[in-house]
Amino acid sequence: MPQTVLVTGGAGFIGSHTCVDLLHSGHEVVVLDDHSNSAPEALERIAKIAGRPIAAAHVADVRDRRALDAVFTSHPIDAVIHFAAKKAVGESVQIPLAYYDINVGGTTALVAAMHDHGVHRLVFSSSCSIYGDATTVPLTEESPAAPKNPYAMSKWTCEQILADLCRHVPELRVLALRYFNPAGAHPSGLLGEDPHGVPNNIMPFLTQIAVGRRDELSVFGDDYPTADGTGVRDYLHVVDVAEGHRAALDHIDDGPGMRTFNLGTGRGASVLELVRTFEEVSGRSIPYHVTARRPGDVAELVADPAKAAAAWGWSARRDLAAMCRDAWNFQQQNPSGYAP
Repeated sequence: MPQTVLVTGGAGFIGSHTCVDLLHSGHEVVVLDDHSNSAPEALERIAKIAGRPIAAAHVADVRDRRALDAVFTSHPIDAVIHFAAKKAVGESVQIPLAYYDINVGGTTALVAAMHDHGVHRLVFSSSCSIYGDATTVPLTEESPAAPKNPYAMSKWTCEQILADLCRHVPELRVLALRYFNPAGAHPSGLLGEDPHGVPNNIMPFLTQIAVGRRDELSVFGDDYPTADGTGVRDYLHVVDVAEGHRAALDHIDDGPGMRTFNLGTGRGASVLELVRTFEEVSGRSIPYHVTARRPGDVAELVADPAKAAAAWGWSARRDLAAMCRDAWNFQQQNPSGYAP
């Protein structure tokens, strides 16, 4: 059934793609975003792709209770998808307090506003980083949490808070999605990853090198216990991530309380494998140099996505080459990102 969905961080990388999928599926979308790492232009492009606009956009910090109350008062919100957060592992080591303030404080403020306005259905953007330095892969939802950096700890803390709230608020339904490494862009080239400042994720760094905005890639460590010594990640196309959030929303009433699901491909790729694939797809050479390991990083993170497949019929449908091709297409069409 069509719903009115509040998407926090809806102008961001994953949020914008999820808004497109929700609109295509017949839902109404309300966005709250402070644009600290996103562009208002993304909202116009969402409407262009979907063929219809979002219902409303509110510029506000997710920690702002007054702003949240205004959103819930102004719109008949049925459910919330919560993306708004800081998300860089390396940065979190440098400014940990900001990560706890924004990620944990923003989540508690949002859930408090939801409760006050009678909204009890939440899809929470969690992270595979909570698994830490895994001793075995692929990782299932039952793999132990061992967060190694403030970003991961902030997401794990939010999960624990939400699980406890569900024990005390029987009507609350929460699906926490632990997705792995989103990459790529919308195949139209209208939406993609356009971080403010120096990218913290590898794919926009590759595309910015290829388009001439940056000189070379820093590979953080080549002495990990992996096939080529570089870190291995489960890269997941952002459109698959968006479809996973919509599938979660469709199934949020399947059971009570809080449930966790991995979103991933089940296949890991090393940093150098990703570089080679991008070079093949783009036809551009990517210069790189190896530097010291980045604090907070781990050797390998690969998902076991079987639970989501069994429960929702969701699985990733796009491969690493598609992620590289779509990301490069976005960067070619938008050499300076969303900036004019």
